[in-house]
Amino acid sequence: MTEPDRGRRTLEVAAEIAALLEADGARVALIGATALAVHGYVRATRDLDLATVVEPFTQLRALAGRCRAAGHEVELSYPDEDDPLGGVMTVTGADFDPIQVVNFYNPLRDTDNPGFDAVTEALPGLIEGSALRVARIVDLVALKLYAGGAKSLADAVELLRAQDAFEEPALRRACAQYGLEPALELVLRELR
Repeated sequence: MTEPDRGRRTLEVAAEIAALLEADGARVALIGATALAVHGYVRATRDLDLATVVEPFTQLRALAGRCRAAGHEVELSYPDEDDPLGGVMTVTGADFDPIQVVNFYNPLRDTDNPGFDAVTEALPGLIEGSALRVARIVDLVALKLYAGGAKSLADAVELLRAQDAFEEPALRRACAQYGLEPALELVLRELR
């Protein structure tokens, strides 16, 4: 199988997973390196990331079962009270790259994170021939800053650098609601 064929198959399986979640009333957005590439910053990756906001012990578990029934291998990790995420499900198969479903709702913690905005504000129609919705640039930056670390900061810088222009006030608002202003200042300083 050629790389382009494998990439198309990965997008197909991701869209199938998204449809399964949406049939359960959940919303889904493409995040991670593939979403960065859609917005003009391409970097190497061997997986595709989807974001959702669902109850992990029922909805995410049910999704894992439906993916297994479709013939995919699934690894599911549940959150604990220390986890900033609400679980991660990794779907693998012989003819597509790994797909991670990152859940941004952890019922064991009372904290907000930028995942909800990334999912609810995601944009349709950015990937030709796919129903997958893609997280907005401001939400991708907020997610990168929320994740922390040097690579995530560098990704945020390069994503913004790849834009002809971006709305700095909207970016500041998106980051401020999660206390990410100090990290955003580092990114903006690097751009200047």
